Amino acid sequence: MLIRIIEILFPLFAITALGYFVGRRMKPDLSQANKLNMDVFVPALVFAALANKAFDISAFLPLIVAVTLVVVGSGLAGWALARVIGIEPKTLVPPIMFNNCGNLGLPLAVLAFGDAALAPMVVMFMVSNLVHFSFGAWLLDHRVRLLTVWKVPSVLATCLGLVVSLGRFEVWPPLLTAIRMLGEISIPLMLFGLGVRLADSRISAVGIGVFGALARPLVGLALAWTVLQGVDLPPREQALLLVFGALPPAVLNFMFAERYQQEPGKVASMVLIGNLAAVVFLPLALALVLD
Repeated sequence: MLIRIIEILFPLFAITALGYFVGRRMKPDLSQANKLNMDVFVPALVFAALANKAFDISAFLPLIVAVTLVVVGSGLAGWALARVIGIEPKTLVPPIMFNNCGNLGLPLAVLAFGDAALAPMVVMFMVSNLVHFSFGAWLLDHRVRLLTVWKVPSVLATCLGLVVSLGRFEVWPPLLTAIRMLGEISIPLMLFGLGVRLADSRISAVGIGVFGALARPLVGLALAWTVLQGVDLPPREQALLLVFGALPPAVLNFMFAERYQQEPGKVASMVLIGNLAAVVFLPLALALVLD
């Protein structure tokens, strides 16, 4: 079991560590590469997964319900914790509510459960992304128009993929292959970019950083387990939901906090320490779900 967990996690942490080392030594500017990834490669990955002939969105409706409950429940728990410890809810709620299901979740799902796990993980990423770019943005700035979420490339790719899937349209195989190849660029680039981003981050608030780093996976795991008591999912999706719950805070939380000036130093500390703590929490989550 231990060897298998190491084999699953090693590629993730190795590429992230390489990004961190390169970020510390060479200080590359990956802003354009990250923008390309979010605007082109990740949408291609999402569309290719949803437009696949084998994909049936109706089969994932229970999973959509389960993920929504975990995300919303995490937000409510984050709000309650913020009130208890006396921190601004706008600072704590997003890192507790929105996890790193893109940078870490997508590659982890494939490495742990095979290519068949990509579609359900994309569905989970889709739900989290939709809530993050709508409610998450509105939470930090009530002037944000929720309809702008449809301008986000990954959301557009989701809509197009669902149209193709629900309409039973067949994408010309060579075109779908090209889109899939573009999508395959996204995962290693996300991991490498995560390492570079962590190298550029600074821990300025250790206390709240550690609190958020621990609360995110603990709350997520507890909620995922609770939801599974009431929502019937296939075994693989049960395992994915538990892994989803254990993921650290999304790097996007820091980018949003910086954009809306919502205590970015504290959020950066939670994101950085949380992703470092993933070295502990992800092996524990895999130990729970692997045979």
